[in-house]
Amino acid sequence: MKPKRESGPGEEWDAAACEGLIRELWDLRKSMLDNQARVEPWRRQADASHAASAVNLAHYLALRRHDLRQLQERLARMGLSSLGRAETHVMANLDKVLGILHRLTGRPWSALSHEEPTGFNSGPERLERHAQALFGKAPKERGVRIMVTLPSAASHDDAFVNDLVAAGMDIARINCAHDGAAEWAAMARNVRRAARKFERPVRVLMDLGGPKLRTGAIAGSQDVVKLKPAKDALGRVTAPARLGLRPHGSAAEVSGADFCVGVDGAWLAGLDDGARIDLADARQAQRHLTVLECQAGGVLVECRQTAYITTDTVLCQRRKREDDRQTRITEIPARSGALLLHRGDMLNVLPDGLGHGPLAAHKGRHAEAAAIACTLPEALTQVRKGERIWFDDGRIGGIVRRQAGGRLEVEITHARDAGEKLLADKGINLPDTRLELPALTTKDLDDLEVVAQCADMVGLSFAQSAADVGLLRQRLVDLDAAHLGLVIKIETQRGFEHLPEMLLAAMASPATGVMIARGDLAVECGYERLAEIQEEILWACEAAHVPVVWATQVLETLAKTGLPSRAEITDAAMSERAECVMLNKGPHILDAMRTLDDILRRMQSHQSKKRPLLRALKAWASLPEPAVEVTAHHPSQARIPSATAANRDHRDLAASR
Repeated sequence: MKPKRESGPGEEWDAAACEGLIRELWDLRKSMLDNQARVEPWRRQADASHAASAVNLAHYLALRRHDLRQLQERLARMGLSSLGRAETHVMANLDKVLGILHRLTGRPWSALSHEEPTGFNSGPERLERHAQALFGKAPKERGVRIMVTLPSAASHDDAFVNDLVAAGMDIARINCAHDGAAEWAAMARNVRRAARKFERPVRVLMDLGGPKLRTGAIAGSQDVVKLKPAKDALGRVTAPARLGLRPHGSAAEVSGADFCVGVDGAWLAGLDDGARIDLADARQAQRHLTVLECQAGGVLVECRQTAYITTDTVLCQRRKREDDRQTRITEIPARSGALLLHRGDMLNVLPDGLGHGPLAAHKGRHAEAAAIACTLPEALTQVRKGERIWFDDGRIGGIVRRQAGGRLEVEITHARDAGEKLLADKGINLPDTRLELPALTTKDLDDLEVVAQCADMVGLSFAQSAADVGLLRQRLVDLDAAHLGLVIKIETQRGFEHLPEMLLAAMASPATGVMIARGDLAVECGYERLAEIQEEILWACEAAHVPVVWATQVLETLAKTGLPSRAEITDAAMSERAECVMLNKGPHILDAMRTLDDILRRMQSHQSKKRPLLRALKAWASLPEPAVEVTAHHPSQARIPSATAANRDHRDLAASR
């Protein structure tokens, strides 16, 4: 029930009202101390730098178990702190309010600071120290770091990595779900080389793939492949297409290639760096390839124009003094197929096999719905009838109508009117299913050996419990890499629900942080809840003095197309409340970095976490005098004096006194 509003001008200071507030605050304080006792085992296991933070988190969790809105209103009416910005110093804030109320009522008060784990100054300072321990020191010009996900090209394109570092990249993210150990090591070397060159402290985060459910391969065709360079909004080439040439029958990888084709081995051996290769593509368009690098497994070439290549395409090396040398392309990679799905369609999700479109009925065989495999078949046995399933970051949704033998029959319920294409290697989310999957896959355990040698931080994907965090920490200890920073990625409903225990478990590490992986999290929890959940994660991490990475789709349209949307500019401005912001790869990533840097510099003078900063608004420094003085035509209308007249009247009054 809302408190009865006072009628007199001074009744907000009524002693009875103050006494009621004092009793409520003492009850809150007791609940905070009780919760502190519950986390004592966690506090004892925490690194010395995190011990006080574990206690402050316990106090915050106890405080937020209560609905404080009416209490906040009553405190605010008295001009007291409403406890709304107390995350980094919960007990200190509550004690300050209690002390003021005691003095207002004439009751004795002794400062209780010796019981406070963190104070008004030490709390924010502790958060900043933890951010520096994990991410390194922030640039002088802005307090928020910029993290960039590296594309495959970063393993061999030194100039590109130099540009990223020069443009302000503070942390390089390597996604271990893509590429391989050799490419990751090359990326890390290139980043550190560029950091030394530009004398900037750039750190490396290696992100484990984790138990991510993805769609399997779909039957396609081998008739044509497309070489397509990246271009900016004006049609200028920003990144040529790269093709690997390898001997017919070889499975060797050509580093840096978008894909590889087979050619005659003897012809290939005669190529040198810089050689020019001519071809007429499937449309008879004349195109040219340039040899970039001769490698052990083949030759890397680039093309600056779009070309369609088939097994009929002939490559010709022009030579001035000798006959031209030619070869026919003998094999090209299979083109992955796609499933076009509409609302009402049925889709079979299988534990293995090659995906395919609907199969018509034939003699002796019934018609069969479209099918696709799941990369983690053990997850399918845990799904139940009636549960939801989402594909490709929520673009396609359905309901499981039947589960039998690890095979799901799904009715598509969410797709655009024209249908949606489902491709291979797209994410699968099961928000209603309580999945019991190992936090670290066999691949993750192997990848950690590379991480231990190359990274400053490791990202734990799809973290769901304190046990998951403990398992990773133990593996790092076994690899003599316990010094690595630990980043917990929150991307599932269960991970969000277990965030407090994972924060406490991660405090055993000397440096830890949280990434809000908003892509999967939005699908798991519902887009309409994302903003609310994002806020709650920020609050809990601030109470734990744990730095946060604001991730997924930040300035994504700008990075991909060169032009931002209005909504993503506002989103980027809100990201100033985190300690680090992650940008994903794209042909216009440098433009996205420059824009984000500018936004963060501007916003840091307006906002600090939840607290607005009242910087002088110079645009409204003065108001012009009205051009025409208003004359009253009605008794209720009063003459509005100009600022000059008001000042003159004030001086006359002062002189008369």
